[in-house]
Amino acid sequence: MRAAIIRFPGSNCDRDLAVAFSKTFGESDLSSDNGRSLSNSSVSMVWHKDTSLPEGTDVIGIPGGFSFGDYLRCGALAARSPIMNAVARFADDGGYVIGTCNGFQVLTESGLLPGTLIRNAGIRFLCMDVELEVGTTSSAFTCRFEREQVVRLPIAHLEGNYRTDPDTLTRLRQEDRIAFRYQDNPNGSLESIAGVLSENRRVLGLMPHPERQVDALTGGTDGRRIFEGIVARLLAS
Repeated sequence: MRAAIIRFPGSNCDRDLAVAFSKTFGESDLSSDNGRSLSNSSVSMVWHKDTSLPEGTDVIGIPGGFSFGDYLRCGALAARSPIMNAVARFADDGGYVIGTCNGFQVLTESGLLPGTLIRNAGIRFLCMDVELEVGTTSSAFTCRFEREQVVRLPIAHLEGNYRTDPDTLTRLRQEDRIAFRYQDNPNGSLESIAGVLSENRRVLGLMPHPERQVDALTGGTDGRRIFEGIVARLLAS
């Protein structure tokens, strides 16, 4: 099983994301009935100028940070990096992709997820733990939670205010694609949306940082369930 972490100039959560996958691969008690194993799992760092993914990639992580200094619009330049063509093909073929914080911005700017992220209400940087309500369990990323379960994850962003048009919002609701909502909306996001899924439910973007909550030593393990869910689905496939 292989995870690929996409790195851009200005990424600063790439190692956190790699550690989250590595810990899940190395310490998971998940088992497979079809012969798939975690024993040879690995995590690769992929530079934004590359044009292909490592052979055998099972899941892609797009990390937080300030890709290309957040110039133009957050995630806009990263979305046009050469590697994103390969990421788009991977997603279209049904591969799993998770983008956190700036990674969520990259996914919306690349068209892999609907909507956009704008400046927080109050135009201030937010760095705190927040409570989230799980909106759906019908995805690899959320299958280890209960619907409406409240979890706690950290945020650290200036542009996390999720916006989209009314028709798209209606589709997100009707198709059960709102993955997480803020309990106490900190940034003004439309309908308190903190994370959304793609139409095929294989791509997740969220502003909170689950990769920072995979070990009790760092304050909690709620984020670990997202990575365990991905691994469980991959083992079952």
